[in-house]
Amino acid sequence: MNNTITVVGYVGQNPHAISFGDTGNKVVKFSVAVKEFSANADENKTLWLDVDAWNGLGERVLKTITKGREVVVHGRLALSTFNKEVNGVKVEMTKPVVKLTSFHLCGRKPSAADETSSEPSSEATTSKKSRLTAVKG
Repeated sequence: MNNTITVVGYVGQNPHAISFGDTGNKVVKFSVAVKEFSANADENKTLWLDVDAWNGLGERVLKTITKGREVVVHGRLALSTFNKEVNGVKVEMTKPVVKLTSFHLCGRKPSAADETSSEPSSEATTSKKSRLTAVKG
């Protein structure tokens, strides 16, 4: 296969859609954070990749992918070029973008409680203990 990329990371923002009225196409955009490898173990770096999903695949992304969710993203690597003004001078910028072909969700869906606390809820702990007791029992 040519030009394929697989990335495992965490969604940094809820996906948002952009519709093109003249063609009827829709693109859904979101970003994925991945840990960047470093030989220096003390150095934690995060690499952010933009992901674009078109039309039907974009609809699935909007329904299932949420901020904080761990995902496996498969796609084609592309370069996006745009103009940006830096210190009053227009500069041409280029950044990598993953054109999504498929994705897989990993782990459980993050809840509002997970974002505010890393401690497991007492309800979840009690439920887990009762299941363990039932299995051992």
